[in-house]
Amino acid sequence: MLEDIDRWCAFLRLEGKSALTVKAYRSDLEQLREHLLELDPSSEPRADNIGVIHIRSWLRWLHERPDGNRSLSRKTSALNTFFLWLKRDERIAVNPMDKIKRPKYGRKLPNFFTEEEMEQLLRIPDMDNIFGIRNRAMMELLYSSGLRAAELAGIRMQDLDLKRGVVRVTGKGDKQRIVPVGKSALEAIRAYLPVRQQLLSAHSGDILFLTRTGKALDSRQIYVLLQGYIKLIANQKGFSPHTLRHSFATHLLERGADLRAIQEMLGHSNLSTTEIYTHVTLEDVKKAYQTAHPRGQEPHPAERQTSDSARQNPIPDKEEHGKK
Repeated sequence: MLEDIDRWCAFLRLEGKSALTVKAYRSDLEQLREHLLELDPSSEPRADNIGVIHIRSWLRWLHERPDGNRSLSRKTSALNTFFLWLKRDERIAVNPMDKIKRPKYGRKLPNFFTEEEMEQLLRIPDMDNIFGIRNRAMMELLYSSGLRAAELAGIRMQDLDLKRGVVRVTGKGDKQRIVPVGKSALEAIRAYLPVRQQLLSAHSGDILFLTRTGKALDSRQIYVLLQGYIKLIANQKGFSPHTLRHSFATHLLERGADLRAIQEMLGHSNLSTTEIYTHVTLEDVKKAYQTAHPRGQEPHPAERQTSDSARQNPIPDKEEHGKK
């Protein structure tokens, strides 16, 4: 089975799947293999011998663990992709996943910063410090253009067009897109470029954002650096550098931007992925309605008591009043 997993992962990379996706899918299949070995330690599991009963056993085992439904959904998706590949390769005649029910899960609304919180966050870095200048430029660009941390880490000098105010971004599956860069982000990047000259080393290459030793910052390092600032204004769980991307989309939508334009800027393949931000803004609309509309609020306890009394002792309608 390990050989099949290796070949399948090589196929996924050729199909343009990101390194993170391939790593996650490999982990899922190796976890299934380990479970099958626990059931029968005497022999190495074979992909063409895996049936519905084995998969259901694994899913039951997973359900008893702290994996959430979203994780289970990804794992079943990995299995389905794996068995579809085996079927196309004529290694199996039937995909056992056809008889497996996929777990359903509610769509979690993303956290986002208000515009005031974003202003506060972007003022935190110390602009008298070269690393504060660099970190401010990174946050401004993440928020201005809705980038993922991994996309930010991959930006090269030639990807930036400061004159036109755009940046070329390489997203998931190595898909490229051109995204606008706002004035504040352009100013922050221009302030950072002399700092980059100070950080340059033989290892720098053409990467835009560099470490103190002149190497390329990776997405994990960016996450850790920026998370320190974010914790200063958001101590609760669920806020991270990715929240800047959510804030970018939410603020654009709140100010009337077209959903399809936001989809293009975020690099989403499907509009349905972008539509989650309409639910975020709808929640704000509902809260505003419930707060401001006289019939949208919970009645005061005294009003509720009067209403209950009226229901117990109803006054007859005028047409009914006086009838014998």
